Amino acid sequence: MNCSKKLLWHELIPVFSFIGLRGRCSVCKSKISAQYPIVELLSGMIFALLFWKFQDVFLLDTLTFTFTYAYYTLLFSILLTISVYDFRHKIIPDNLSLIFGVLAFIGLFFFLDFNLGFYLPGLWNFLAGPIIALPLALMWLLSGGTWMGLGDAKLALGLGWLLGFNFIFFGFLLSFWSGAILGSALIIFTRKYRIKSEIPFAPFLVLGTFLAFLFEFRIF
Repeated sequence: MNCSKKLLWHELIPVFSFIGLRGRCSVCKSKISAQYPIVELLSGMIFALLFWKFQDVFLLDTLTFTFTYAYYTLLFSILLTISVYDFRHKIIPDNLSLIFGVLAFIGLFFFLDFNLGFYLPGLWNFLAGPIIALPLALMWLLSGGTWMGLGDAKLALGLGWLLGFNFIFFGFLLSFWSGAILGSALIIFTRKYRIKSEIPFAPFLVLGTFLAFLFEFRIF
């Protein structure tokens, strides 16, 4: 970013190039943000865990696996991008939430309980998104945006369609638990955060969603 050097192939290997360069540009020696290897590592972990989840499909039907894997890696790549952006800027881009929501809605017709096919979704499948987004939107409205951002409600709409009623409530329970635990720890053990500090919620929403999706946790 500092000297506009065109990177060579060996400077573009995820994680390893950052280590080899010792976190600095090979020309101007300016520091490279640790965000890059962290996001690369998280991406690799997500892709590997998704392969683990759908490995039985891979062994039975490679074509079905290809479409299923491509769809969910795309969705969770968008969610990872949203998480990083919210973490850095305390805002969720509307265009990313829109793209994710549209893809999740389309998935209602092709991925019932994460299985590829063509389905006619039931009423509850359609309502999963609005019902889970409504409480967050009310929190934003009643607090004037101090408790919750409206972007979280927009994101929750797509998350509801992604997980459905079977898993979304447990995913949100994990989100609030993890957010409360980390937020409390930051307030107690750091000087930077106080009771009124803003803590981005999208990373916790995505974490809870991914765990519920991966392990198919049901709240009931």
